[in-house]
Amino acid sequence: MGRGDLTNAEWVGLDPHLPAMGRRGWQWNGHRRVINGILFRVRTGIPWRDLPERFGSWKSVYERHRRWSADGTWDRTGQWGDAPQMIEVLERIRVPRPQGGRPRTQPDHVGGDKAYSSRRNRRYLRRRQIKHTIPEPKDQRANRKRRGSKGGRPTSFDSEIHQRCNEVERTINRLKNSRAVATRYDKRAYIFHGTVTTAAIRLWLRL
Repeated sequence: MGRGDLTNAEWVGLDPHLPAMGRRGWQWNGHRRVINGILFRVRTGIPWRDLPERFGSWKSVYERHRRWSADGTWDRTGQWGDAPQMIEVLERIRVPRPQGGRPRTQPDHVGGDKAYSSRRNRRYLRRRQIKHTIPEPKDQRANRKRRGSKGGRPTSFDSEIHQRCNEVERTINRLKNSRAVATRYDKRAYIFHGTVTTAAIRLWLRL
Protein backbone atom coordinates (compact mmCIF):
# COMPACT_ATOMS: atom_id res chain seq x y z
CA MET A 1 0.00 0.00 0.00
CA GLY A 2 1.43 3.35 -1.04
CA ARG A 3 1.38 6.59 0.88
CA GLY A 4 -2.08 8.13 0.85
CA ASP A 5 -3.79 4.97 -0.42
CA LEU A 6 -7.06 3.79 1.08
CA THR A 7 -6.61 1.66 4.18
CA ASN A 8 -8.47 -1.63 4.42
CA ALA A 9 -10.88 -0.10 6.93
CA GLU A 10 -11.55 2.88 4.66
CA TRP A 11 -12.16 0.60 1.70
CA VAL A 12 -14.63 -1.54 3.66
CA GLY A 13 -16.63 1.58 4.45
CA LEU A 14 -16.46 3.01 0.93
CA ASP A 15 -16.94 -0.03 -1.29
CA PRO A 16 -20.70 -0.63 -0.67
CA HIS A 17 -21.50 2.88 -1.89
CA LEU A 18 -19.74 2.62 -5.25
CA PRO A 19 -21.29 1.59 -8.59
CA ALA A 20 -21.21 -2.06 -9.64
CA MET A 21 -18.07 -3.18 -11.44
CA GLY A 22 -19.68 -3.04 -14.88
CA ARG A 23 -22.00 -4.99 -17.12
CA ARG A 24 -21.23 -8.46 -18.49
CA GLY A 25 -18.54 -8.38 -21.16
CA TRP A 26 -17.27 -5.00 -20.06
CA GLN A 27 -15.60 -4.73 -16.68
CA TRP A 28 -14.01 -1.69 -15.12
CA ASN A 29 -10.54 -1.90 -13.67
CA GLY A 30 -10.65 -2.42 -9.91
CA HIS A 31 -12.27 0.54 -8.16
CA ARG A 32 -9.79 0.57 -5.30
CA ARG A 33 -6.74 0.89 -7.53
CA VAL A 34 -8.34 3.63 -9.60
CA ILE A 35 -9.59 5.55 -6.56
CA ASN A 36 -6.12 5.44 -5.07
CA GLY A 37 -4.91 7.05 -8.29
CA ILE A 38 -7.59 9.73 -8.03
CA LEU A 39 -6.66 10.40 -4.40
CA PHE A 40 -2.99 10.66 -5.36
CA ARG A 41 -3.79 13.29 -7.95
CA VAL A 42 -6.08 15.19 -5.54
CA ARG A 43 -3.36 15.21 -2.91
CA THR A 44 -0.44 16.18 -5.14
CA GLY A 45 -2.13 18.20 -7.88
CA ILE A 46 0.04 16.65 -10.60
CA PRO A 47 -1.17 16.46 -14.23
CA TRP A 48 -3.22 13.33 -14.96
CA ARG A 49 -0.67 12.18 -17.54
CA ASP A 50 2.02 12.07 -14.84
CA LEU A 51 0.23 9.57 -12.60
CA PRO A 52 2.57 6.76 -11.49
CA GLU A 53 2.11 3.51 -13.41
CA ARG A 54 1.10 1.61 -10.27
CA PHE A 55 -2.37 3.11 -10.66
CA GLY A 56 -2.77 1.75 -14.18
CA SER A 57 -3.56 3.82 -17.25
CA TRP A 58 -3.92 7.50 -16.41
CA LYS A 59 -6.72 7.68 -18.96
CA SER A 60 -8.72 5.07 -17.04
CA VAL A 61 -8.20 6.92 -13.77
CA TYR A 62 -9.16 10.25 -15.30
CA GLU A 63 -12.20 8.85 -17.09
CA ARG A 64 -13.53 7.22 -13.90
CA HIS A 65 -13.13 10.47 -12.02
CA ARG A 66 -14.74 12.47 -14.84
CA ARG A 67 -17.65 10.03 -15.09
CA TRP A 68 -18.34 9.96 -11.37
CA SER A 69 -18.07 13.72 -11.13
CA ALA A 70 -20.65 14.10 -13.91
CA ASP A 71 -23.18 11.45 -12.88
CA GLY A 72 -23.33 12.35 -9.19
CA THR A 73 -21.50 9.28 -7.88
CA TRP A 74 -19.04 11.35 -5.89
CA ASP A 75 -21.82 13.49 -4.44
CA ARG A 76 -23.87 10.48 -3.36
CA THR A 77 -20.83 8.72 -1.96
CA GLY A 78 -19.76 11.83 -0.09
CA GLN A 79 -23.18 12.21 1.51
CA TRP A 80 -23.79 8.62 2.60
CA GLY A 81 -22.29 9.28 6.03
CA ASP A 82 -24.15 12.53 6.64
CA ALA A 83 -27.45 11.18 7.96
CA PRO A 84 -25.96 8.74 10.53
CA GLN A 85 -23.90 11.58 12.01
CA MET A 86 -26.71 14.11 12.30
CA ILE A 87 -27.99 12.96 15.70
CA GLU A 88 -24.49 12.64 17.10
CA VAL A 89 -23.69 16.21 16.04
CA LEU A 90 -26.89 17.59 17.59
CA GLU A 91 -26.19 15.70 20.82
CA ARG A 92 -22.83 17.43 21.11
CA ILE A 93 -24.07 21.00 20.67
CA ARG A 94 -23.00 23.13 23.62
CA VAL A 95 -23.19 26.90 23.05
CA PRO A 96 -21.99 29.03 26.00
CA ARG A 97 -24.36 31.80 27.07
CA PRO A 98 -22.87 35.33 27.25
CA GLN A 99 -24.53 35.89 30.64
CA GLY A 100 -23.28 32.58 31.99
CA GLY A 101 -25.32 29.59 33.07
CA ARG A 102 -25.85 26.24 31.43
CA PRO A 103 -24.77 26.02 27.77
CA ARG A 104 -27.52 26.09 25.17
CA THR A 105 -28.19 22.70 23.60
CA GLN A 106 -31.38 23.37 21.60
CA PRO A 107 -30.98 24.89 18.11
CA ASP A 108 -33.68 27.27 16.86
CA HIS A 109 -33.98 25.45 13.57
CA VAL A 110 -32.20 22.64 11.72
CA GLY A 111 -31.86 22.62 7.95
CA GLY A 112 -30.54 19.88 5.73
CA ASP A 113 -30.72 18.41 2.25
CA LYS A 114 -32.35 15.14 1.17
CA ALA A 115 -29.44 13.10 2.51
CA TYR A 116 -30.70 13.85 6.04
CA SER A 117 -34.26 12.69 5.38
CA SER A 118 -34.69 9.49 7.36
CA ARG A 119 -37.33 8.18 9.73
CA ARG A 120 -34.74 7.99 12.51
CA ASN A 121 -33.66 11.61 12.11
CA ARG A 122 -37.20 12.97 11.90
CA ARG A 123 -38.30 10.95 14.94
CA TYR A 124 -35.37 12.35 16.92
CA LEU A 125 -36.14 15.94 15.89
CA ARG A 126 -39.81 15.56 16.81
CA ARG A 127 -38.93 14.04 20.18
CA ARG A 128 -36.70 17.00 21.02
CA GLN A 129 -39.23 19.43 19.50
CA ILE A 130 -36.61 20.87 17.17
CA LYS A 131 -38.03 22.74 14.19
CA HIS A 132 -36.50 21.53 10.97
CA THR A 133 -36.59 21.97 7.21
CA ILE A 134 -35.52 18.83 5.35
CA PRO A 135 -36.92 18.02 1.89
CA GLU A 136 -38.55 14.64 1.48
CA PRO A 137 -37.10 12.59 -1.43
CA LYS A 138 -39.55 11.47 -4.12
CA ASP A 139 -39.18 7.78 -3.27
CA GLN A 140 -39.93 8.38 0.41
CA ARG A 141 -42.91 10.57 -0.45
CA ALA A 142 -44.28 7.96 -2.86
CA ASN A 143 -43.82 5.19 -0.29
CA ARG A 144 -45.63 7.22 2.36
CA LYS A 145 -48.58 7.88 0.05
CA ARG A 146 -48.69 4.25 -1.03
CA ARG A 147 -49.08 3.13 2.59
CA GLY A 148 -52.00 5.48 3.14
CA SER A 149 -52.80 6.28 6.77
CA LYS A 150 -50.05 3.91 7.90
CA GLY A 151 -47.48 6.02 6.10
CA GLY A 152 -47.83 8.86 8.56
CA ARG A 153 -48.44 12.56 8.08
CA PRO A 154 -46.70 14.60 5.37
CA THR A 155 -43.50 16.18 6.58
CA SER A 156 -43.54 19.91 7.27
CA PHE A 157 -41.38 21.92 4.91
CA ASP A 158 -40.62 25.65 4.75
CA SER A 159 -39.51 26.44 1.20
CA GLU A 160 -38.33 29.95 2.11
CA ILE A 161 -35.98 28.65 4.79
CA HIS A 162 -34.75 25.90 2.48
CA GLN A 163 -33.90 28.45 -0.21
CA ARG A 164 -31.67 30.22 2.29
CA CYS A 165 -29.54 27.11 2.81
CA ASN A 166 -27.33 28.10 -0.11
CA GLU A 167 -26.32 31.20 1.84
CA VAL A 168 -24.01 28.91 3.79
CA GLU A 169 -22.48 27.58 0.58
CA ARG A 170 -22.06 31.08 -0.82
CA THR A 171 -20.39 32.20 2.40
CA ILE A 172 -17.92 29.32 2.19
CA ASN A 173 -17.13 30.31 -1.39
CA ARG A 174 -16.49 33.87 -0.26
CA LEU A 175 -14.23 32.64 2.53
CA LYS A 176 -12.19 30.76 -0.06
CA ASN A 177 -11.40 34.05 -1.77
CA SER A 178 -8.84 34.33 1.01
CA ARG A 179 -5.92 32.26 -0.22
CA ALA A 180 -4.87 31.13 3.25
CA VAL A 181 -8.33 29.63 3.66
CA ALA A 182 -8.59 28.07 0.21
CA THR A 183 -5.08 26.62 0.54
CA ARG A 184 -4.38 25.63 4.11
CA TYR A 185 -0.88 26.76 4.93
CA ASP A 186 -1.35 26.55 8.72
CA LYS A 187 -0.34 23.12 10.02
CA ARG A 188 -1.96 23.44 13.43
CA ALA A 189 -5.74 23.16 13.51
CA TYR A 190 -6.30 25.96 16.02
CA ILE A 191 -4.21 28.38 13.95
CA PHE A 192 -6.13 27.49 10.79
CA HIS A 193 -9.36 27.96 12.73
CA GLY A 194 -8.17 31.44 13.66
CA THR A 195 -7.36 32.16 10.02
CA VAL A 196 -10.86 31.16 8.92
CA THR A 197 -12.41 33.19 11.73
CA THR A 198 -10.40 36.24 10.72
CA ALA A 199 -11.62 35.91 7.13
CA ALA A 200 -15.20 35.59 8.40
CA ILE A 201 -14.80 38.70 10.54
CA ARG A 202 -13.60 40.60 7.48
CA LEU A 203 -16.72 39.55 5.59
CA TRP A 204 -18.87 40.63 8.51
CA LEU A 205 -17.17 44.02 8.65
CA ARG A 206 -18.02 44.57 4.98
CA LEU A 207 -21.74 44.02 5.45
